[in-house]
Amino acid sequence: MRILIVTHRVSTNDGQGRVNYEIVRALLAAGHSVTVLGSRIEEALLAHPRLRFVRIRESWLPTRLVKYQVFALRSGIWIAAHRGQFDLIHVNGFITWARADVNSVHFVHDGWYRCGFYPINLRQGAYAAYQLAFTRLNAWCEKRAFLAARTVVPVSRKVAAEVQATGIAAQRLHVIHNGVDVDEFAPGPAERARFGLPLTPFLLLFAGDLRVARKNLDAVLRALVSTPAHVHLVVAGGVGNCPYPALAAALGVADRVHFVDFVRDMPALMRSVDAFVFPSRYEAMSLVMLEALASALPVVTVATAGGAEVIDSACGVVLDSPEDFDGLAAAISWLAADPARARTMGAAARELATSLSWEQMAMRYLSLYEELRKTQPPGKNGITHNAVSATS
Repeated sequence: MRILIVTHRVSTNDGQGRVNYEIVRALLAAGHSVTVLGSRIEEALLAHPRLRFVRIRESWLPTRLVKYQVFALRSGIWIAAHRGQFDLIHVNGFITWARADVNSVHFVHDGWYRCGFYPINLRQGAYAAYQLAFTRLNAWCEKRAFLAARTVVPVSRKVAAEVQATGIAAQRLHVIHNGVDVDEFAPGPAERARFGLPLTPFLLLFAGDLRVARKNLDAVLRALVSTPAHVHLVVAGGVGNCPYPALAAALGVADRVHFVDFVRDMPALMRSVDAFVFPSRYEAMSLVMLEALASALPVVTVATAGGAEVIDSACGVVLDSPEDFDGLAAAISWLAADPARARTMGAAARELATSLSWEQMAMRYLSLYEELRKTQPPGKNGITHNAVSATS
């Protein structure tokens, strides 16, 4: 097959970019020809004889809102001129004004806006007004993109429900969970001294963008107050001007919270802790949670965090609300009270992760491509609305 993939970047260090990177690798390995229409790509892929990279240069205009619209317009014009060269076109959310066969959904702006934890309102000033406009415009554009795709691929059942809520029929959805590198992220010897961490406490890990309040580190810090003194928290993410060191001090737990800033060797850090905590107020399908599972860490999370749907009581604890500080503290304390039980749950987490590898994810996409290709009418280069069965 000749596949066109439209994405801002194909990269190993970006969530959506990594998904597309693994799909491209699998397509090339299976003998297909791939064109990537985007702004950035891993250099290692460019040497492959069946890969073509068409660069859409990033706009110099200010704000993501404008940059994304410029990309959508430029990519749409290119696709209109070259559509006949491809058997299938795969896009990611709202990224282009062109129609597609497959649309992978990594985030639903309407779902975030309506989830009950959206923090922006017009009374907060000009920047808040911009953020609100960004969210609502993207929600409208996403719905249009979903309607124009033959098949919509949510990255979790949670995302599928949000897509349905925008008016997309369930029979047009095909859930494919994100994957994880189970070789890179794997249990092994701890290296606490390397990261400046204490050797004896029960260590929780929180990892995420500390500039984004929806990741909900504040809930973890507040819950930590009510946990035993031997429970410490490791926070991975750029500290910068974030408020969390000051919050930890105000709560009286600064001596139990270890900010390690950006960590390049996340697999080694995950091998050095005892559990992972991630009560995000909104996620589609968290890669870092899958990485924790692969590292044999029991996970404490919440139903609003994408990926929680794959976790059961054998390998973690899923709370109903990201604002349940008492429940979060109780779950953490329960894990820390019995390290042997935590290790048993970690082993179950690792077993679960092996069924969610990048290779398996990519094969599910390739199977979907084959199914779509078979149901495509002769002479059509994508863009009909034949139903494809929804699976998970």
